[in-house]
Amino acid sequence: MLNAFLIMKLHKLKIVLAQNPAAPVRFQLPSGDFVPVHAHVTEVARIDKRFIDCGGTLRTDSLCRLQTWFADDTDHRLTAGKLAKILALAESVLLTDDLDVDVEHEVGYITQFPLGSVALTNNEVVLHLTERHTACLAMEKCLPPAAARSEFNPLKFNFSDAPPAGKCGK
Repeated sequence: MLNAFLIMKLHKLKIVLAQNPAAPVRFQLPSGDFVPVHAHVTEVARIDKRFIDCGGTLRTDSLCRLQTWFADDTDHRLTAGKLAKILALAESVLLTDDLDVDVEHEVGYITQFPLGSVALTNNEVVLHLTERHTACLAMEKCLPPAAARSEFNPLKFNFSDAPPAGKCGK
């Protein structure tokens, strides 16, 4: 992944799920709010992206996306064991466990949150979601060259040596 922050890999998520099969799974948004407890994972996808950055370099990126959804079924509970089985079913699509994981969730609009970490809290497996940010991938080509550092220091400027007012440039 091209982000400056760490995103959890699928193989690490699978380890935590396997170690806690009976624990409920909760998704915590970057705001600290939780996705409703009766949410479940409706899709597991491998997302492959091929793109050209602003400097003209061809790049590729692949990730595992978990889509959440909830409805009026408030008795539904996703456990770590159930999620592990869903991920096992998706192995033929994912092709590898060495993928970054993100979670697609609707918060008034559909958005994707990178999975930053997983923790066992109050006997729940809590998936801590982080924010996604954009960045220029070709800064060496896109940004203007750094300006030459000026030795001018206004605190050391001798105003008595300045040209008289009205005489500038004449």
